Amino acid sequence: MATNDTIMTSTKNKIVRMMKKIASLLMIFLIHNSCNDLDLLPLDRVTTSTFYQTKDDFDGAIFAAYSSIQDFWGTSTETLSERGEFWKITMTITDDVAADQNVSDQISRDIDNLFIRAGEVPFAAIYTQIYEGILRANLVIENLDGENQLTAEEKRVLEGEAKFLRAFFHFQAMKLFGTPPLATTVSTDLNDLALPNATREALFTQILDDFGVAAVNLPESWDESNTGRATNWAAKSFMGKVYVWQEDWTAAVTAFREVVDLGPYSLEPNYEDVFAFDNENNAESIFEIQYGGPFSDDNLWVFDDTHSENFKATQGIGRGYYWDASSDNGAPGNKLGWWAPTQDLVDAYEPGDERFSVNIYQEGDMYYTTFTSLPYDPVWSTTGFTLKKYRGERNIDPANHAPNEQADFNNERWFRFAELKLLYAESLLETGAAGDATNQINDIRIRAGLDPLPGVATEDDLRREKRLEMAFEPHRWFDIVRWGIGSQVFGAAWDDKFEVFPFPQSEIDRSGGVLEQNVGY
Repeated sequence: MATNDTIMTSTKNKIVRMMKKIASLLMIFLIHNSCNDLDLLPLDRVTTSTFYQTKDDFDGAIFAAYSSIQDFWGTSTETLSERGEFWKITMTITDDVAADQNVSDQISRDIDNLFIRAGEVPFAAIYTQIYEGILRANLVIENLDGENQLTAEEKRVLEGEAKFLRAFFHFQAMKLFGTPPLATTVSTDLNDLALPNATREALFTQILDDFGVAAVNLPESWDESNTGRATNWAAKSFMGKVYVWQEDWTAAVTAFREVVDLGPYSLEPNYEDVFAFDNENNAESIFEIQYGGPFSDDNLWVFDDTHSENFKATQGIGRGYYWDASSDNGAPGNKLGWWAPTQDLVDAYEPGDERFSVNIYQEGDMYYTTFTSLPYDPVWSTTGFTLKKYRGERNIDPANHAPNEQADFNNERWFRFAELKLLYAESLLETGAAGDATNQINDIRIRAGLDPLPGVATEDDLRREKRLEMAFEPHRWFDIVRWGIGSQVFGAAWDDKFEVFPFPQSEIDRSGGVLEQNVGY
């Protein structure tokens, strides 16, 4: 496995380009030497002891860890048959999104109805991608102290970056599964690979420790050729978010206040600007999943680690392919249209909220799908609405789309300043500082073209604003769980076991009982 994750036949110029757009990396085939002195070892002679030598080697290895995040939305017909699984378990499952009843994906319809089973593909796919990313981060950490050509400063920064990613992946695993294994070393015993469930306390401690190292070791910013790599401000922002999940509200307020008062982030003037292809890595972006292209055959089915043609690298994200209105319902563009905005979400927007027209297509709109535009017809969706966020006229630039119309190259804005301000507002409310919380929420409302709140913000105000601001971003489900409002949102369909997802049954079986299944699954 080390060989497959540590070889790449590219050039130094590509490394520069790949650092700028991490998604365009040939992630698991890593450079052995620079293009000026290319001396590649045969695949069967490259090991971790011969690979981890130069700064380029370590950069390639850390990029491989980033690439595992791209695969959350990956597509494959060969391994687990992944088809945008992360959207299913973070968005389709919520009250914001419905699975279109006229399309073929049964798993989407089941998850939409809260039929959650341990043997389903989404849970195995995301679990695999998370722990692949953790493994890759751990490989970097464990090889930093070996014989290599790194300076002390380069080692310090790489340690921070690898621990940032290890913390990121463990945090996602904890939100999804509750008590996932804690993996901080690389096992070399093939007969003893299984890890047990970790306690929440141990997970919080390790995640915060890793983000803490990143906050000290990482730079405040990177040069243009390294855009997208984690910074110390991103680490500090994530620490605040972890404190929220830990319900350590005082620590959360302290962390967020530093970022709000001293950090480099600000709200974009217009909500639409946040998601524009020509405005990636903007002032609001704290951590953004980088997508590049077109460099290969622009094939949605060639995602980095979920397809045997992994040497071609991830080309983009299948957002438009899955979300644009379904051709089965008569829409143009040969798109799937598996998921659509709900009437419940539409009704939650106030009149005049500019976010609505950025997020959702409705009757009377001009509809844009890849290289086609025409009036939107609500019969194209069983809810009468189609996702517009990351799409729309602003994003019809041909450079944003693969020629076969399957992949987009617009980055995924994972953590942005608007969400941080709302988490800050929530923490302020929890600590009794409702006036300061109101100011944070009003900043978001004013940007959306709305009037400030008529009085001091309440918990309901915060929760409503968070839902509307972050619509169609992978946060709503975790907020429902964290706020304990599942029965309020889903009624009799809710079961408290849904507070965590099932571990993949394949992992339970493979562990021989070392990993214990969550209760109720």
